[in-house]
Amino acid sequence: MPCILLQILTIWMTVTPGAAADLTCEALLLLSGNITARSLASLASWNLTTSPSNSTGLFCNTSIDGIGTCWPRTSAGEMVSRPCPEYFYGVRYNTTNNVYRECLSNGTWAMKGNYSQCQAILNEEKKSKLHYHIAVIINYLGHCISLGALLMAFILFMRLRSIRCLRNIIHWNLISAFILRNATWFIVQLTMNPRVHESNVIWCRLVTAAYNYFHVTNFFWMFGEGCYLHTAIVLTYSTDKLRKWMFTCIGWCIPFPIIVAWAIGKLYYDNEKCWFGKRAGVYTDYIYQGPMILVLLINFIFLFNIVRILMTKLRASTTSETIQYRKAVKATLVLLPLLGITYMLFFVNPGEDEISQIVFIYFNSFLESFQGFFVSVFYCFLNSEVRSAVRKRWHRWQDKHSIRARVARAMSIPTSPTRVSFHSIKQSSAV
Repeated sequence: MPCILLQILTIWMTVTPGAAADLTCEALLLLSGNITARSLASLASWNLTTSPSNSTGLFCNTSIDGIGTCWPRTSAGEMVSRPCPEYFYGVRYNTTNNVYRECLSNGTWAMKGNYSQCQAILNEEKKSKLHYHIAVIINYLGHCISLGALLMAFILFMRLRSIRCLRNIIHWNLISAFILRNATWFIVQLTMNPRVHESNVIWCRLVTAAYNYFHVTNFFWMFGEGCYLHTAIVLTYSTDKLRKWMFTCIGWCIPFPIIVAWAIGKLYYDNEKCWFGKRAGVYTDYIYQGPMILVLLINFIFLFNIVRILMTKLRASTTSETIQYRKAVKATLVLLPLLGITYMLFFVNPGEDEISQIVFIYFNSFLESFQGFFVSVFYCFLNSEVRSAVRKRWHRWQDKHSIRARVARAMSIPTSPTRVSFHSIKQSSAV
């Protein structure tokens, strides 16, 4: 390598007349073993474009400071800028910034150069890796908690047959869609790696298609929630006219041709990396993202009408059905923005500011991973029908398995405690 650099220096001397006087810097770097092709090119461009303004005045001689930066021959009173060093004590620095040093009026260099703009890339990489690992932990933790809560909610809806109405069946299907989405998320995380991405095998593309399908079903079942509430409250139709198969088609059937169309588009126009991500100029992902955005906007319109009606017509009503509708609307008002915000965040560019990027990563990771938990809490665990049915089941179980409750129920008679005691004493004495 030094021989090649010497040849380059020799050619440069022959091409650039009068450059021999400025070669001391390169020679010093070469002798010290610190010169690279990049630093040599930058030095050459500096010497070709910058020359001392006076040829007879004072000059600062070419020198290398303690950090290893070469300061070429410079006229007195001038400020010189050089790129930040690539490496210093094994740490890589950002060479797009500059370091400055002044040639004093007496022809001597200032004691120190200004290295304040030089930033260690290694530290930035360590920080970004740390935040990335924390975000991964949040994602795994959130999906684990969500999957556990969703499974509990699914079992409750399955076991509590007394509360099976169309509204709760829609909740049940929404929870099922979230369970399948979380399960495929774990499959993606545990099976996908750079080698699989590059191989682009069939099974990994199918896993991606399944994950996106269940992602779309989440939004369409939320659309089913909005349709049911809008029909029951705003259109004032009897919910008896609504059928389960209608919502099954909305939630499970409509997303299927959408994902098939997206898969065909990926196969012909972006068939790489297991169909994750997208190439520049290819917009096949909008085949399934577009309907999701449309469903989200329609649901917000539904909610606006529902809240408007609740604020006027149903405010004074105290029937049990109206109370259930109010609670369902409150749950949807909370969950729909959560679903929408986390999805819309994918279209937001946090910019190059480090703090905004960190906030974006954490905020998005938390909301994305805990969606299933929020759905199970608002549609199941805080559902008064579910809680009442669970309470009845618990009391029934206690009555059936508690000996103390059975004995107390057998010995209880409608008299005062004193008369009960006297009656039992009399019976025992007669025996």
